[in-house]
Amino acid sequence: MHVSTADRALPPDTKDWTWVLERPCGECGFDATTIGRADISAQIRRDAAAWVLELSRPNVSVRARDDRWSILEYGCHVRDVYELYDTRLALMLDEDDPLFDNWDQDATAADRDYGGDVATDVSAALFERAIALADRFDSVGESDWSRPGSRSDGAHFTVESFGVYLVHDPAHHLWDVRELARE
Repeated sequence: MHVSTADRALPPDTKDWTWVLERPCGECGFDATTIGRADISAQIRRDAAAWVLELSRPNVSVRARDDRWSILEYGCHVRDVYELYDTRLALMLDEDDPLFDNWDQDATAADRDYGGDVATDVSAALFERAIALADRFDSVGESDWSRPGSRSDGAHFTVESFGVYLVHDPAHHLWDVRELARE
């Protein structure tokens, strides 16, 4: 069954995904132990290119299941993740142990009307933001990889663990949309 409306809110995702830094993701197979500093920016670029392809599919705004976003909505989320992480990485590099403001991804999806966005616009913005973020990771100096930052929920990161944690999100959502396409 394909759900053609993106107006219905999904149940909020309240999971703390930081566990992916300690063990492989049982869904998408992501294994943080396989990602090193040098891999972060390259993975961001690879995933961004893959997202451009996913967003060029027909019917990207159609929800294949009631409990999942459409490809377009996932793409909007990933676009915003790249923007958010670029801002947070800049804070980590510029400030001593910054505390990140809370980000409610579900409220953002509703406020920005993810389901009503235009796939070509999302694709272009996602790719642009990903490249900017990858470039910022490329600029991290050797002594800056251990700089700390924290989320408002108490999760603590270094620049390195922050980058590895980030890489999981777009990769996991690529897995999500590819799984939906197989259904």
